Amino acid sequence: MPAVNPEAPTLRRLTNEQFRNTVDDLFGTGIVVPGELDPDERFDGLLALGAARTAYSPRGIENIESSAYLIAEQALAPDRRDAIVPCTPTGTVDSDCSARFVTEFGRRAWRRPLTNDEVTRISTVADSAAGTLGDFHDGLEFAVAALLQAPDFLFRVELGEVDPDGTFGHRYTGWEMASRLSFLLWNTTPDDELLDAAERGDLTTEDGLLAQTERLMASPRATDGLTAFFNDWMRFSELDDLYKEPLVFPHMSDTLGASAVEESERLFKLVAFDAGGDLRDLLTSRQTFVDRELAALYDVPAPVRDGFAAMQHPEDSLRRGLLGHASFLASNAHPVSTSATLRGKFIREVFLCAELPGPPSGVDTSIPPVTEQARTLRERVQQHLTDPSCASCHRNMDLVGLAFENFDGIARYRTTEEGVTIDSSGELDGVAFDDAAGLADALREHEDLGPCIAMTLARYANGYREHLGQLEALGWLGEEFALQGYALEPLVLELTASPLFRATNPVDTDPLEVE
Repeated sequence: MPAVNPEAPTLRRLTNEQFRNTVDDLFGTGIVVPGELDPDERFDGLLALGAARTAYSPRGIENIESSAYLIAEQALAPDRRDAIVPCTPTGTVDSDCSARFVTEFGRRAWRRPLTNDEVTRISTVADSAAGTLGDFHDGLEFAVAALLQAPDFLFRVELGEVDPDGTFGHRYTGWEMASRLSFLLWNTTPDDELLDAAERGDLTTEDGLLAQTERLMASPRATDGLTAFFNDWMRFSELDDLYKEPLVFPHMSDTLGASAVEESERLFKLVAFDAGGDLRDLLTSRQTFVDRELAALYDVPAPVRDGFAAMQHPEDSLRRGLLGHASFLASNAHPVSTSATLRGKFIREVFLCAELPGPPSGVDTSIPPVTEQARTLRERVQQHLTDPSCASCHRNMDLVGLAFENFDGIARYRTTEEGVTIDSSGELDGVAFDDAAGLADALREHEDLGPCIAMTLARYANGYREHLGQLEALGWLGEEFALQGYALEPLVLELTASPLFRATNPVDTDPLEVE
């Protein structure tokens, strides 16, 4: 791999999903996480990048505090406490037992060993509370709450160290590598085996890192963990609040967004894990998974009465892969209509990593209304493109997005608009297509698709956008991705073994960013 000038590290806040996953792993499933956590924020298209740029609001800190105590109360209930407390107290106050608990549980919660001073400070809190409350385990609740409110739990503290081996100028420590691997591949805190590997120093060696990466990838947990990457890449959090005007779209329901996400997740798992195949097939596969709600929306027979099941669209169907899913078509449309701009913008930004500027200040970006002379969206877009201030950007988006006009704003198939037969033909960077299926084929073979997937995974793994000193290495990663048949697992293995994932810079470094 070419040389890399890494980015300076940042603190990344746990996403809400990572917070809940971590609570499950620390205490077992069934713990209720109460209160409202601060919402995740998307930056440059990814929640993973937003996590490196956001802290907690004052209200969020209050919610974290109340949540920490309520989680601790549940975790130390009589039917649960034996799973996390490694010793039997000899009395109401047992300083040795509380210190042992803080040492062992603290390593798991903070993803590193606690210092002697940290153990003493937190176990003293537990002992004092136990003496006041008259119960050892009630006292431990205060220790657990303290651990869960600490920045070392709420944030991924990955600041690096000078590399004593000289391989990199500055590298992530073994403990930090355990955290980076686990949140990338499992979307949760490291397990004990990974922390033990960090303690042995394995994760700063190529062989030890590879062994743990392969172990995590071989686990069924990697399927859900990397599906979290897919969800972030596809911006599925926006479907949590999917809304369509029911009078315009009778198929709208409160559960449609969740069903749409599950369909796309199942296709991702099939392509990336079950078939171990080419991720570009996500764009062209005729196989999908539907429940009764999606079957009604797509006007196909429901394969099962309850839940989801596989089905295959016929050869002549325009529904191909993700671009025929409601997750893409409905989320990139307006509450009462389609949007060639939103759909085309998604194609450019998410699949091709294009940089699209925002509209100029004061420019009217709205599409002209329906008239007798311009009844279809294509005709109205053509009018819009006569404005030079709009044409330069909208031509790249709208003329691609018009390929999906056979699908209305909620993803239902149609052949006409305002009584006029829909023309969904166009071209993508010089490649002509007749319809949405043709665009999917063109996008699958686009030279920027593979490098964009590799770049997006690197951004997701690192929590920041690349800068000039990393572009050559990212280009190499994209080439390796192509050589490995665009499969996910080899891409993950190449990335995690590379300086892109292992090397960092001192905190005060300010590398030149790509504009």
